[in-house]
Amino acid sequence: MKFLSLLLALLMERAWPLPEENRVRRGLQRYAAVLEDAVNGGQYRHGLIGWALALAPVLAVTVALERLLADVSPLAEMAWNVAVLYAAMGLRRFSDAFREIELALRAGDLGRARERLGKWRRRGAAGLSAGETTRVAIEQGLLASHRHLFGTVAWFIVLGPAGAVLYRASAVLAELWGNRSEPDFGAFGDFAARAFFWLDWAPVRLTAASFAAAGDFADAVYCWRTQAASWNPRSEGVILASGGGAIGVRLGEVLREDGGVQYRPELGTGDEADVDHMPQAFGLVSRALALWVFLIFVVSLAHALG
Repeated sequence: MKFLSLLLALLMERAWPLPEENRVRRGLQRYAAVLEDAVNGGQYRHGLIGWALALAPVLAVTVALERLLADVSPLAEMAWNVAVLYAAMGLRRFSDAFREIELALRAGDLGRARERLGKWRRRGAAGLSAGETTRVAIEQGLLASHRHLFGTVAWFIVLGPAGAVLYRASAVLAELWGNRSEPDFGAFGDFAARAFFWLDWAPVRLTAASFAAAGDFADAVYCWRTQAASWNPRSEGVILASGGGAIGVRLGEVLREDGGVQYRPELGTGDEADVDHMPQAFGLVSRALALWVFLIFVVSLAHALG
């Protein structure tokens, strides 16, 4: 059931991708804003209450519909699984942006590549060189593949559609609340950030392991073990170090943007990033996904055979 649901959701998402700012995400953002206004007193416990109030109704509806449709028929239940995964995943959202940046760089249109990268990561990229634009795009692609694909699938396998909803909704709340530094915001976002850290701990390492298995295993594991701890946050460092090592490219390093210089640890190994590494990065994600699908198929088949 889960294998077929995943396969159908991937095919649907490939044919009819949802935009990044789709109705589901916008609805959750508006609800989070209402909760923030209602319960944010600047304290950690207020953040815990807000997080629980945001997740509880969404999870309750997801579980209730799953059980209701399971009583109707297995096909109805599978249709619900597919619908939830389709709304939660976003392989095309990352691959389309990645491809547009690659094509712009190959055409020598650095301005267009910067513009698309800035829109994708919601941060200006006007000062980046061609090499820096390529490097940041590869980083963004590896991280997006985890957040919008592998992490969601991991929790779907564990808890079904409720797991996918829990992971993606927690990721959105961590993004909205977990990185805020306004003086009047206080510690409200700390619980959202901590909750997502723990929800993401195992999926991050599964993604990194699949990158290692789908690429240069020895270099990926070496970079993961020796470099990930130097990156903040470390969870991103695990993915980027493993991914960089797997395809033999250096990530991190110095960026010249926003009118200054940003010093970042080196991740990965091998050559300096250029546009020819972008298809390699996408190929790594594709092979890792194929590995996940194959393993899920084998486990599902073994379970079906008893």
